[in-house]
Order: sequence, then structure tokens, then C-alpha cells
Amino acid sequence: MMNRDYQPIVDYIDAQFEAYLQEELKIERSLFNYLDSRIHVCLYFISPTGHSLKILDLLTMKNLDSKVNIIPVIAQADGISKTELQKFKMALMSELVSNGVQIYQFPTDDDSVAKINAAMNGQLPFAVVGSMTEVKVGNKMVKARQYPWGVVQVENENHCDFVKLREMLICTNMEDLREQTHSRHYELYRRCKLEEMGFADVGPESQPVSLQQMYDVKRQEFCREVQRKEEELKRVYVQRVREKEALFKEARRELLAKFEHLKRVHQEETMRLEEKRRSLEEEVIAFSKKKVASEVFQNQPFLAVGSNLRKDKDHKNSNFM
Repeated sequence: MMNRDYQPIVDYIDAQFEAYLQEELKIERSLFNYLDSRIHVCLYFISPTGHSLKILDLLTMKNLDSKVNIIPVIAQADGISKTELQKFKMALMSELVSNGVQIYQFPTDDDSVAKINAAMNGQLPFAVVGSMTEVKVGNKMVKARQYPWGVVQVENENHCDFVKLREMLICTNMEDLREQTHSRHYELYRRCKLEEMGFADVGPESQPVSLQQMYDVKRQEFCREVQRKEEELKRVYVQRVREKEALFKEARRELLAKFEHLKRVHQEETMRLEEKRRSLEEEVIAFSKKKVASEVFQNQPFLAVGSNLRKDKDHKNSNFM
């Protein structure tokens, strides 16, 4: 776990680089009013053990030196004597060099600050003392630490390097820190990210490529990829439509065949029912004829009896006369 304790710091620095890169890659950039959140300096505080650096300190600084300007600072420097502190500084610088840790060096190429920066490079790492407590020294109140044996003043250069560190960061080398962040650390991150995006020729030995040119190339590649995917989707779509049409045609043929079959069955059933209806009608007619004949036959005796009665009546009437 110890080897990964520095990862959140690395991730945070990369996140600020990524935000700046995304703004830089926009078509309509507004870097002039962009809130630059990139980290320009890392004050790496080291415990005043008087011995060698911890493995975690070396690992952390080694993983940060390519991403941010590192200035090592010895914290709580009042806990060690001046002689021991000077030996500790020399041992720390020797250990950093032997382990290949690249710390920020104050620039000496500008004649106006070359002398003071060279002297301050010899003072690295700075030893500081911090305090929020104000102590009365003479006629004024100063931030200091009160001890039984005396007072350690934060802003007294004879007591610690706080003032030197502040002057080097804020007054003398702020612009150089920003320039180093942009031209060294950010450009390294930017080159790696652009290579991941497919721009192979963006190294320091290649010709400089503008972001607009890179965007145009990437846009053309993207358009070609989109066109290829569209053609592939169109081909798949046409193929699936054809398959669906074939399925629909087959289903239509099956439905038509089933319809014709049902139609024939219906016609056959209709003919059968029609034949049965005619047969029943013929049976009804025959039955009706038989019924009429039967009724006529049944009525014949009654007609004969009536005729005889009329004859007898006529005969009697004639005799009476």
C-alpha cells in the first residue's frame, strides 16, 4: 500500500493538466480568461530526522518530479541544531541526486537574479518553522514559537529559511515556475496524451503541429470512421431488411395457401349443404304429395255415404208425393 500512497497526488496533478488540455483542444478556445488550475510548485516537506530520506519520500518525489516543480522543505527545523541541520541538508541533496530525483533549481540564466538564485540553490532544501501564534518580541508582535530557552521567529532569517522560501516563490521565480510547468511538465503530459490519441509525430524532434491541424486530422479520421460505420450499418440494415422481406413473403405464401385451402373446404361444404338442402326440399315435396293423396283417400267413403243419403231422401220424397 505504501508504494501507492502518492497516487492521489499524481491523479490530481494529471486532472488539472487534462482540464487545460481539453480547453486547449476546443475549436473556440478562451485560454486568455481560463482559470489555470495547474500545479506550479510542490513544497515537499521532510521530517527533520537527521538521517536519510524515507523510502516513501523517495518514491513520491520520483513519481512527481516529471509532473510538477518540486522544492524540498525541511519542516519543524527548530527541532534540530544548526550544525546537524546543515549536515542533514547535505545528506538529503546527495541522496536526491544519487536516486535521480529531479528537484526544481532556481534559474541562473537571467543576470538580474542569477546571483541570488545561485546562492539560494546552495541553501536547498529550505528549513522552515511555522506558527500561527503571535509572541511579543521587543516592541512588536511576531509569529513565533515560544520555548523555555527562547523564541524561534518564523520571519527571522537567522532562525529559519521561511522568508527566503517566500521570496523565491512569490517575488523572484514565480514566472519561471509557471513557465517550467507549461513548457516542461504540461508539454510532457500533452505529448503523451496526443500520442495516445493517435498523433505519433508530436515529440520534441518533430515539427511543431498546431492544435487546429491536429484537430483537422483527427476530425478527418473520425469522419472516415463514422462513414465506415454508417456503411457497415447500412449494409447490415439492408441485409436484415431483405431477410425480413423473405420471411414476410414466405409467410404470405403460407397464408395464401391456407386461404385457398379454407376456400376450397368452404366451397365443398357449401356444395354439400346445397345438395342436402335440395334433397330435403325434394323429400318435403314428396311428403306433401303423399299427404294430399292420403287426405283425398281418407275423404272418399264419406263422400259415397253422403251421396246415398241424398238418393234415399229424394226417393222418399217422391213416394210421399
